[in-house]
Parts: sequence; C-alpha cells; structure tokens
Amino acid sequence: MITLLDYGAGNVRSVINAIEGVGERVKIVTSGDDILCAEKLVFPGVGAFGSMMRILNQKNYAEPLKTYLKTGRPFLGICLGLQALFENSEEAPGVQGLGIIKGSVKRFDIDRSVPHIGWNGINIEQSSRIFNGLSGQEKFYFVHSFHVVPQDDDVVLTTTNYGCQFISGIQQGNIVATQFHPEKSGGVGLHLLKNFLDSDVEVAKPEPVAEPTKLAKRVIACLDVRSNDQGDLVVTKGDQYDVREQGEVRNLGKPVDLAKQYYEQGADEITFLNITGFRDFPLEDMPMLDVLKKTSRNVFVPLTIGGGIRDYADSNGKKYKALAVAAEYFRSGADKVSIGSDAVLIAEQYLSGAGDRRPSSIEEISHVYGNQAVVISIDPRRMYVASPDEAQHHVIETDIPGPHGERYCWYQCTIKGGREGRDLDAVTLAQVCEKLGAGEILLNCIDRDGTNLGFDIELINAVKRAVSIPVIASSGAGSAEHFYEVFTETQAESALAAGIFHRQEVPVFEVKKYLQDKKVEVRS
Repeated sequence: MITLLDYGAGNVRSVINAIEGVGERVKIVTSGDDILCAEKLVFPGVGAFGSMMRILNQKNYAEPLKTYLKTGRPFLGICLGLQALFENSEEAPGVQGLGIIKGSVKRFDIDRSVPHIGWNGINIEQSSRIFNGLSGQEKFYFVHSFHVVPQDDDVVLTTTNYGCQFISGIQQGNIVATQFHPEKSGGVGLHLLKNFLDSDVEVAKPEPVAEPTKLAKRVIACLDVRSNDQGDLVVTKGDQYDVREQGEVRNLGKPVDLAKQYYEQGADEITFLNITGFRDFPLEDMPMLDVLKKTSRNVFVPLTIGGGIRDYADSNGKKYKALAVAAEYFRSGADKVSIGSDAVLIAEQYLSGAGDRRPSSIEEISHVYGNQAVVISIDPRRMYVASPDEAQHHVIETDIPGPHGERYCWYQCTIKGGREGRDLDAVTLAQVCEKLGAGEILLNCIDRDGTNLGFDIELINAVKRAVSIPVIASSGAGSAEHFYEVFTETQAESALAAGIFHRQEVPVFEVKKYLQDKKVEVRS
C-alpha cells in the first residue's frame, strides 16, 4: 500500500493511475496520522509554493510530514513536492517551507522561455535504484518556473540544462524528489515509479555525461470534442472552424480512444478543446470530466483541456466560478487548462483601465495552480491594411499580400469560435495575458485552419518575439515538413495538429521520425 499526500490542488489522478498501473494500491491521506503511519509516501505537489504551504499548515499536514521525513522511510516528492522540502521560495517571500533540506527555491533567470515546459534530459550525479534499467539518455516531462538550490551538493541526484544547469532531482537517504513528472513521462516515467516502489531493485550507478541535455520540441495532438446531432461526444475537425459536412458534424472518432492511440504513437501532449461548452450541465456532470478521467487511466503524458473555463450558470440557475470549473478539470486528470474567448474579454477590460477591477480567471487560476497551468488559446485572423498607419495595432510587413496587393496586416482576435472579431490584436492579447499570469500561448490561425498549407510563420514570429512564455504553433499543418519548417523558422517550443492525425494522413510517429532524421531535438 502506497500512501499519497493529496493536499487538494492540481492533478493527482494521473499519479494515482500511474502507481496503480505498475501494480500497487494507493491510500489517500485524510489526516496527519495517515502520514505518520505510511510505509512509503508519495507527495505530488502541484500549483504555487505559497498556496501549497498554506494548505499543508491548515490541514495540519506539515508537522506530521516533517516527522515522517526524519524517520528514514521511503519518500518520493514530485515537482512542488521537491520544492516543499526546502526552507523558502522566491515564489512566496516570507513563507517557510518544510526545511528538511537546507537551501532555497529560485526563479529561472535565463534568456529562455519561462516556464520551462517540455521533455528534457537528466544527468545522473549519484547512484540510485530509481534509475535501474534506465540509460540516462531518456527524456522526462518538466513544467516549472522555479528550481531548487541546495546548500549541500551531496544531495544532488540529477541536473538538467535549460539556459543554465539546474538541479532537477535530489536524494538524501530514502528521500528522493524530482522536478520532473514521472507520471507524465510515458513508459520511462512508469519504469522510474516502479523502481521507487520496489524495495528489491538494485542500485544503479551514474553514467558519464556525454553532452548537455536539450529540451525537445513537442509534437501535440489536438482533439476538438463536441456532441453531434445524436448527442454523442465525438472528435471533429473544421475547415476555418466550420465542423459540419453536408449538414452533419464530422465524426472522426471517440475522444478517449483517439487520445490513447496518439499517446502510443509518441505524442508529447494531448489537448482536448471542448468546442460546445456544455453550459446546461451541472459542473459535476460535464461530459468532458468523464473523458479526462478515462483518458488519464492509460495516457501518461500531459493533458490540456479548453472550453467552458469561465464563470457560468447551469440550467438550474446554479452559478460556478471559472476557478471551480478549472479545479474540477484538474481533479479529473487535466494538467493545464486553456482559456479562449474569455481571455479576450479579460484583456479588453484590463486595457480599458476600469477601476475596481476584480482578479480575472487567469489570475485566480495561476495564483492557486501556478502559471504553468494556464494556457491562452488565441484565435486570430489576418486583417490587411495598405500602410501601418491605418491600424492602431501591431502591424507587420508580410510576404503574403492581401486581396488588393496590401503589404501589411495585423491579426484580429476573435471570440465565439471565430464568429466575432474584436478590436484587439493577437500580440497585445498575448502580452496582457502573460502579465496576468498565463504560462503558455496556444496560437491558432483561422486563415490556415484546415488548409494544409502549413503554419502561419509570420504570426508565430510576431507573437513569440513579444512574450517570454512558451508558444504552441497551431493551424495549417499538412505534412511532416510543415513541423520542420515551424521549428527551424520560428522559436516556437511546440507545434500542434489535428486533422492530419485524425484522417491518418500523417501519423504522429512519422512526424517525429522525420524531425529526428532532420536533426531536430525530439523525444524518441
């Protein structure tokens, strides 16, 4: 029996599924005594340092946790579960950590996108049984803005390179903690978890480091999910956001089945975009919650969910806050939530300078779960102008002239599935949302959607140069070559596609093999 410390924030369902997937049973902590009586304890910390420590203290978990850690029994901390072991964090000045390990937690100060999101390698610095059977060349999934800085180098288990060499794992006696997420690192992560849980596994010695680790470019499979005319949930795909063909919603498969298929093909992440919203459902019965729960049982890479992350009232008049909606998605297996139309309205209010502005859903969710959990989905279209002076927006000079030969354009943000344009450009929206706490941009393009013409390189470069958070390129992929193009002609960290995967025109594994042959860093 493995005891899991779930303090009430973020996605722990995937950790439970991963532990059960390697043959162990899980007991969830409900009191301090559960911690004290545990034989093996796993702490998957998710969210923000200050919020985590506040909840641990409120639930009276902090002191029993310190006592357990001093007994020498096995402990595995994941992500924030690593950072909690230290004395303090720059993320929450004045808040004390557990202080089991001397040192602090620092924010990345590097010339790279922050958060550090994606698949990166590790350099193993000391012997440990958790790496038995692993070569040290595998990649694990990271998502964080802060890293630990211990006073004593003897506790360092692994290091990773991302603009600097940072400590990505520690080991002190039977205490092991990693900045990366084994439960989101596919088969490699499951192997590591099994090693931790099996006390009879032999200790593995570290291997010499051949070269610095590198962050892989991510290939993401996107599933647009909606109910068809018969009321069934299906994966569909539109042409410039029109999902109907001969009057019927295109049905390209079942969401849970397709997600598993793409995971097995090597997709680095799975994104679900709920394009109907299901506003008439009580929150506890929203269909996408069940999709996430079922998917997370067999898919051990990050899951993002978008659609309906806003304040709303159901058919019974019951009101829900966006934070509550996000919380249910996280508890059901999501790692990140994507905010679309609501982000445009939030940015417009922010830019208006209206007084007494309440914290937006972006700010509320990032405060509790961390900015790495908030993705902003931008749906722009090109608006051509004869000269930069014609628009009070971020205008670019384009190599793709307009219908009347225009050489300039700006990217108009839209809402309601692209049906309504707003007086706001994509660059400004991305910058405002970064200020409010978003950790990643999902950059779509209505003009390219369903065209198979390739990504809008000019749009991606314009937004990527304007923000310091990661950008996901989307819309227009029609071949493996288009992924190579976007990764070599822009600084986008990842690229997303839907239709070519659903129609089996280009499988995920074929895209990754092509990129690997072209010397683009990807996860094998």
